[in-house]
Amino acid sequence: MAFRKNALLPFLSFVFAFFIGGIIIVLSDPVIMGQLSSPGKFLTSAGSRIGNSYLAIFQGSIYDVNLARESGVFRGFYPLSETIVTAVPLLFAGLAVALAFRSGLFNIGAQGQFIFGAIGASYVGFAYELPPLIHVPLVLIVGIVLGGLFGGFVGLLKAKTGAHEVIVTIMLNYIASLFVLWLLKTQAFLRAERQDPIAPEVNSSAQLPKIFGGDLRLHFGIFIALATTLFVWWLLTRSTIGFKFRAVGANSNAARTAGISVPFVTTATMFISGGLAGLGGAVHLIGTEYSLTAGIAGSIGFDAITVALLGQATPLGTLLGALLFGALQTGSRTLLSNTGTPSEIVQVIQALIVLFIATPMLLKRVFRLKNSVESKTLTAKGWNG
Repeated sequence: MAFRKNALLPFLSFVFAFFIGGIIIVLSDPVIMGQLSSPGKFLTSAGSRIGNSYLAIFQGSIYDVNLARESGVFRGFYPLSETIVTAVPLLFAGLAVALAFRSGLFNIGAQGQFIFGAIGASYVGFAYELPPLIHVPLVLIVGIVLGGLFGGFVGLLKAKTGAHEVIVTIMLNYIASLFVLWLLKTQAFLRAERQDPIAPEVNSSAQLPKIFGGDLRLHFGIFIALATTLFVWWLLTRSTIGFKFRAVGANSNAARTAGISVPFVTTATMFISGGLAGLGGAVHLIGTEYSLTAGIAGSIGFDAITVALLGQATPLGTLLGALLFGALQTGSRTLLSNTGTPSEIVQVIQALIVLFIATPMLLKRVFRLKNSVESKTLTAKGWNG
């Protein structure tokens, strides 16, 4: 029952966002808009365009029938594998943001923490030759530690000086982006016989194996991501320190009165959150990219905020949110080529989903929901629900 209540708002946001997205698709097509004088023809053309556009997103993110006809049924799942590959780093970064939310903190620095995790993974990956059973765990541990230190520094600053974590994490994102750009120009990271900013490829012993061989990019990072999701769920709901995190997130003054050290919780939360994002950077690098570049993180750290918001700051919700956004991003690649619909419509849909989640009263009025329907919203005090 609780799951249905928590899932209702994201589901309605998803449906309403796609409905509005369909209207935008029609309005942006001059041919269809030119048929307004003939209502029947207009509705038929509009429905066909919307249906084909969303079918293209499905084929580009879940299953491609045309690809299956050409190369076999199994090959038709190639889009799904790409969706999962895209969702894996989003999940790690989303968990980093969600955990901080549950402790009443705004971790806007998942981008920088992700980058530092990738930096550590890159160096350990290409600088050392070790057996795979040692090399891969070592790379992941280094990613966790560097990301954790980068995030923990924010928590320490807030605990000791009261510095607001939003401002500090935003500034550290810039520092991380510029630092990796400088680092890639140094002798230690510059690839031999190359002058462009790209690090050497990590050794094969440090690369995560592919699940289905070389045909699909899907790698064992998905299992690490699922195990991490389970760990965050256990941490928040079954551990003593997780109870402290939630208590501080609900009411820091009451938690302090109960004997909980708020500075410790703040620092520990940001360290673990940074470690989650750093682990994501490491998995992303040794699972799909193999080489460190200035754009290694893309917009993952910022998309993670949306994923955590969509997932109601819960581990399971964040997992589903990451898969949804992974599907939308992957499906947008075929949208333009298959239908001529601008791929930017996917970004509009993503923005609408977040908008509707952030304004639950709007959805309640649109769908005429009773006030008893609960929703969680992000407030200045943290995540309350």
